[in-house]
Amino acid sequence: MHQIKLADNIFYLGFNDRRTALFENIWPIPDGICYNSYLIVDEKIALVDTMERQYIEDYLERITDIIGDRPIDYLIINHMEPDHSGSLKAVVSRYPEITLVGNKKTFGIAENLGYNPKILMEVHDDSKLDLGRVKLLFQTIPMVHWPETMVTYDETDKILFSGDAFGSYGTLDGGVFDDEINLDFYEVDVMRYFTNIVGKYCPHTQRAIKKLAPLDIKMIAATHGPIWRTDLNWVLSRYNKWSSYDKEQGAIIVYGSMYGNTQKMAEVIARQLSERGIKNIRVYDSSKTHTSYIINDIFKYKGLIIGSCAYNNAIFPNVETLLSTIEHMAVKNHYFAMFGNFLWNGGGVSNLKKFSDSMHCMGWETVFEPVEEKGSLKPEKFQMCIDLANAMADKLLAM
Repeated sequence: MHQIKLADNIFYLGFNDRRTALFENIWPIPDGICYNSYLIVDEKIALVDTMERQYIEDYLERITDIIGDRPIDYLIINHMEPDHSGSLKAVVSRYPEITLVGNKKTFGIAENLGYNPKILMEVHDDSKLDLGRVKLLFQTIPMVHWPETMVTYDETDKILFSGDAFGSYGTLDGGVFDDEINLDFYEVDVMRYFTNIVGKYCPHTQRAIKKLAPLDIKMIAATHGPIWRTDLNWVLSRYNKWSSYDKEQGAIIVYGSMYGNTQKMAEVIARQLSERGIKNIRVYDSSKTHTSYIINDIFKYKGLIIGSCAYNNAIFPNVETLLSTIEHMAVKNHYFAMFGNFLWNGGGVSNLKKFSDSMHCMGWETVFEPVEEKGSLKPEKFQMCIDLANAMADKLLAM
């Protein structure tokens, strides 16, 4: 295998997963994902995070190719999630004298996941570890996105080993560093990784960005996605924007429709938004498009319009799933409107109204009264769909 170096004595150990369909068994990853680990070979040797368990054999072999029979002195655990700690037992078994480096919460989670670490070094903010040439500094960034999460900063080479922060979906298809790849390929994967995995913890992400700002960072080495060594602002500015709930002018229309009547209402609203000059419009059928992609655009655009038919006196199930995800993610600051359809009993729009009321505390503003049609779309409700779209356009155009 090619030996890829971040610095003279810092090696990249990464594997591309092109087989797994769902990350965390929830989020679709059609472009796959990579798992990144790093090896610092100095007077002392340190491994920064480990690997998903399916790669254990190749992972240990790659380490041996670099250091031969030398022991690893330290295993630095920035994050205990199993896609990074899955090889922990194997590494400790191969190197029984290794010292595990983490914070107090790290070791508590390790025990609860069935690990029984023996040789520990507990670190906290501003703790340091001297490997020889390389001097390491530790900072905790809790809830980005687990409570034990921390980062490791190489003061010598100015490299931030950032764990899951500043990561991305997508495999690394040849290129590993940001200047080796077409970043346009990663635009959606970086944002979808943020919104799906980290988005619930935007305030914590903001605190982490501010906390790390004083560091002179020349390279960011996350546990997923490219290594950033040329244009750090590409990823930093995006994380800062998304975690600030800074949204663009545009509208997302999501609907749940069994026989097409609710969809027709969505089409009317979308067309009127376009005639009013709104160009960023995305219309999603909740039964076809996974919530992962919809939530991504909800983070991006200010306007959100949701429609649901009635389904067994309740809201359409796929729309209900989306609403639950939005509430779980605690997405803030939207202009909101709702519509729907029923034939013999309601339930769709009434539940959308309950959702709308619950989101006012998150800075959501309902811009128009609910529009609900009985059966096929008729002139009165057609006009109300137009009026709803105009109310949303007025708000968006005033941004």
